[in-house]
Amino acid sequence: MTQRLSAERRREALAALPGWQEVAGRDAIAKTFTFADFNAAFGFMARVALVAEKLDHHPEWSNVYRTVAVTLATHDAGGVTERDVALATAMERIAAGSGG
Repeated sequence: MTQRLSAERRREALAALPGWQEVAGRDAIAKTFTFADFNAAFGFMARVALVAEKLDHHPEWSNVYRTVAVTLATHDAGGVTERDVALATAMERIAAGSGG
């Protein structure tokens, strides 16, 4: 099983992930991405879905028009792990190419 991040490692990870924050009352991280329009937001989600499937690690997310709200936690570990950091990092890379 994947191990939850230490408090120090979590701080380091969040410092490298602009806009990501801890979720109050839960061991999770979250960010809301805003895109130019629905097409760009949906395209982002489609590209992330391919990466998430390869990582076998899937986000909690929702889409309303041009925004995508994401929450990441590794449920079987009970909190944030390196898998979440890897997916958040991939999302940042994908968003940068999507105008998000």
